[in-house]
Amino acid sequence: MRFCLCLLVLAAGWASAAETLRGKLVLADGKPPVVETAEHKLITLDGDGPTREVLGDRRLNGFEVEAKGRFTAPDRFLIDPIHTRSMLVRQNGKLRMVTYWCDICSIRSFTPGPCVCCQRETTLDLRDPDEL
Repeated sequence: MRFCLCLLVLAAGWASAAETLRGKLVLADGKPPVVETAEHKLITLDGDGPTREVLGDRRLNGFEVEAKGRFTAPDRFLIDPIHTRSMLVRQNGKLRMVTYWCDICSIRSFTPGPCVCCQRETTLDLRDPDEL
C-alpha cells in the first residue's frame, strides 16, 4: 500500500511539474494572446482571470516574456496563477514583474484598469520581482 501511495505521489509531481515558456508576446485584435518562440512557433496563452487581464494589456505587446506553467496541448500553454508570480517580462535585459500603479493614491495593483480608489487609469509599472 505504501509503495503504491509513493508511486502515486511521484506521478502527480511529474504530471504537474512547471515548465518555462520564453518568447515574444504578440497581441492582435480579435485573437488570443500568443508567444512567438525563438523557433518561430506560436503558442497560445491562457491563465486565471487576472492573468488573462494582464495578457490583454496592449502595452505589453512585443515584450519578451518568461512564463511558468504547463502545456495543455503542443500549441497551448496555461500560465500558473498570478499570485505565484508566474509571468515576467524582459525590460533592458532584466526580468520584471508586471504591476500597475496609481500615482495619485499610491496604490499598486497586479491587473490593468482603473485605480480602486480614484478610478483613474493605472500606469504600467514594471518592477524588479525582488522588490515586491
